[in-house]
Amino acid sequence: MNGAAPADVEANVEADVEWARYTGAARTLVLLNSLLALVLELAMFGFVVWWILTLDLPLLARIPIAIAAFGAFATLWGLLVSPKARYPLPTAGTVAFKLTAYGVSALALWGVGYPFAALAFAVLAAANTAVVTYVRTRAA
Repeated sequence: MNGAAPADVEANVEADVEWARYTGAARTLVLLNSLLALVLELAMFGFVVWWILTLDLPLLARIPIAIAAFGAFATLWGLLVSPKARYPLPTAGTVAFKLTAYGVSALALWGVGYPFAALAFAVLAAANTAVVTYVRTRAA
């Protein structure tokens, strides 16, 4: 351990998260929106993999393609647009990347035969992205 007291560690953690600036009901809503963002991101990866696994290719071709696509997608997401991104994009780039990724995922869900779910996912992802962008770019 680095010798930091637990209170210091907790203060550092709270300084890094977007909900730390809020109190009461607003804090709860920001936390729930962050949880929704996580669920949408996991669903996004799942929809793309699911669509790849339904392609008209031999199973031995679909599995490595799905693994590679998931790996590339998750790596780009983590490096560029996650809250702790190593190479964060500017706000406009982050929004464009997220909406493109969510759009591709919605098309993948549509491609496996769930058009209404794809539309609902796209609308929910766009709304969540708008809220997350507002919360993260709001002046402290």
